[in-house]
Amino acid sequence: MSSLPVVLKAAGASPSPAPSGTAPAVPTLQDAQESATNAASWVEQNWSTWLAMGLQILLIIVVAVALRSVVRRAITKLIERMARTAQAVDGTALGGLLVNAERRRQRSAAIGSVLRSVASFLILGTAALMVLSTFKINLAPLLASAGVAGVAIGFGARNLVTDFLSGVFMILEDQYGVGDVIDAGVATGEVIEVGLRVTKLRGAEGEIWYVRNGEVKRIGNLSQGWATAGVDVTVRSGEDLDRVKATLDEVAEKMSKEEPWNELLWGPIEVLGLDSVLLDSMVVRVSAKTMPGKSVSVERELRWRVKRAFDAASIRIVGGATAVEDVADLPDPTAAVAAPSVFSDADSPQSVTATPITTQRTVPPKK
Repeated sequence: MSSLPVVLKAAGASPSPAPSGTAPAVPTLQDAQESATNAASWVEQNWSTWLAMGLQILLIIVVAVALRSVVRRAITKLIERMARTAQAVDGTALGGLLVNAERRRQRSAAIGSVLRSVASFLILGTAALMVLSTFKINLAPLLASAGVAGVAIGFGARNLVTDFLSGVFMILEDQYGVGDVIDAGVATGEVIEVGLRVTKLRGAEGEIWYVRNGEVKRIGNLSQGWATAGVDVTVRSGEDLDRVKATLDEVAEKMSKEEPWNELLWGPIEVLGLDSVLLDSMVVRVSAKTMPGKSVSVERELRWRVKRAFDAASIRIVGGATAVEDVADLPDPTAAVAAPSVFSDADSPQSVTATPITTQRTVPPKK
C-alpha cells in the first residue's frame, strides 16, 4: 500500500512549504479534485500489477500447503504400511527374527518424523524463496549469505551434525532398536531409547550409558538373528569317549523335548567332539543354536543337566586347564622325610651327616 506522499507525487501535487512571511496557501476544491483524479488514474494503471502479484503469491502459498499436506500424508501411509507388514508375520517362524512392538513403534515414529521434517523444510523453504522473487528481490546476496552462514554453523556444530546424520542412518538401516543388547565399543548394554543424537543403554550393573551416535564406529548386535550356547565339559583322560558322548546325546535329546527349552532352542544340541586333549584331561564341546538373548539361560540349564547325568553315570568332571588326579593315587611326598625325633640323637646318621665339617688351623712353630 502506497503512502500519501507517493500518491500526491503521482497525482502531480507535491506539498511544498509556504514562503516565509506569507500565509500558507489553502488548496481549493479544484486542486483537490485534480489530485483525486490523478491518484485514481495512477491506481488504475497499476492495479493489474498488484493483482497479478497477489494472485501469484496466493497460488504459491496454496500449492506449497497442498503439496506439504499430500507429502506428509503419503509418508504417514508408508510408515503405517511398514508397521502392518511387520505385524502380519508375528507368531510365525519369521516373527522371532523381527523386532518387538515397542522397537517398531519408535523406529517408525523416528523415520516418519525425520521424513516429514525434511519434506516440510524443502517445500516451505522453496515457497518462501519464490514469494520473495515475486517482489523483484535479488536472491543472489541472500543465498550467498545463507551459504556462508551454513558453512560457519557446520564447522562450529560439526559434532552435532555428525551425531544427527549417524542417528538417521542407524534408524533407517535398522542396526539396533529398543530391547536389543548391543556392544557399541564405548559401552555395552540393553538399548532403552534410540534418538537421532544419543542412544541410551542400560549396562549389566544397572548403569545408564548415553552414547553419542557419532562416536559409535562399530556395533555388535547380540539380539538379532540367533545366538549360540556353548558348554565345555572337561573329563579325565581315562574316560571312555563313547560313553561320554552317549551320555551327552541323551541329555541333549531329553532337553530338546521339554518346555520351555524346546522353544528357546532353534536347533538340535550337538556334541561337536573333542575341543582339546591334555596330558591328564580332555574337553568335549557341546553347542546349540538358541533364541537371541537366551544363550546364557540355555548354557546354565545344560551344565546342570550334564552334571546330574555324569554323576548318575559315574563319570567324573574335572575343572581347570589341567585336571588334578585323586590324591590317593599320588605318592606321599612326606614318606622320604624322617621323623623329627631322629635329630635329637647326636649319634644318628642324619645328625652326623648334618654336622658341619670343622677345619683345623695349624700354627707355625716359633723360631
